[in-house]
Amino acid sequence: MGRWALTDRPAAVIDALRSVHDPCCRERGISVVDMGLVRSVSVEDREAKVELMLTSGWCPFATQVLTAVKEQAETVEGVDTASVDVTWDEAWTMDRLSASARRKLVSLPQPSQVTSRESFVSAADQGGSRS
Repeated sequence: MGRWALTDRPAAVIDALRSVHDPCCRERGISVVDMGLVRSVSVEDREAKVELMLTSGWCPFATQVLTAVKEQAETVEGVDTASVDVTWDEAWTMDRLSASARRKLVSLPQPSQVTSRESFVSAADQGGSRS
């Protein structure tokens, strides 16, 4: 049956999601799991249900991340289909970062401190100040 017992399928899905990256963090090797975007995973009757949080409501990569999470969850043995929902009842904060992700992102400000996304991205692309 593979590495995971049927009762461990949620853990197997989470493990599989460690290979899914938010495009903003791919070059730093930070998965959606390490970003703290995966709020919950359940598996019932061979269907995985993944609940995600987004770092921001204006994330331009949300659709791409949701699709990648669904596709990766469906690769897990014992999972035939997956659904992915975004939850908005709790705000994502940097407290959700794993220790590894925190070390890799130490230079990034809290999202609330970024007054202009365009200026922040432009400065990052040019290797300059981020504000």
